[in-house]
Amino acid sequence: MPKMNKIRIIVATVGAITCLGLSGCSSMFTKHVEWETIEPASYPVLSAVGYAPISAQLGSDESTKTLMAIKASKLDAYRELAEQVFGQKVDGEQELANLILTNNQLKSSVEGVIRGARVLKSYPVGEDTYATELELDMSRVFDIYLSTAKPKKIRKVTYY
Repeated sequence: MPKMNKIRIIVATVGAITCLGLSGCSSMFTKHVEWETIEPASYPVLSAVGYAPISAQLGSDESTKTLMAIKASKLDAYRELAEQVFGQKVDGEQELANLILTNNQLKSSVEGVIRGARVLKSYPVGEDTYATELELDMSRVFDIYLSTAKPKKIRKVTYY
């Protein structure tokens, strides 16, 4: 007899949970939600500088290497902006054998999309390096974001 009582209690509990779950979902169909866009109080302006060596670039003559260094320095500046906006992922790994460190690795990567950045200037630094300065006005980024994503917050909920 005690086994039969346990089965009845389990069945009754499962039935009650199922009933509560179904009644909780029915409220989703009886409300209307109005949304409004949120604008930040202030917008920072980020800046980044990228560098690239001229002599290390691939090219047959000096002008080609200089152009490649300009492009590489611009990409380096974009990488720095991406680090500021999205952060930098760092992966580390260590291996031990007989309590002796045998392998120690550290890797970093950056991933993200930068929209709205503006090149302030590109210029040579010394005799073998090129630099590019970028600026990212976050108010411009927010405007671009609004035109594509249309972020929202709940303004009003009406239940029927």
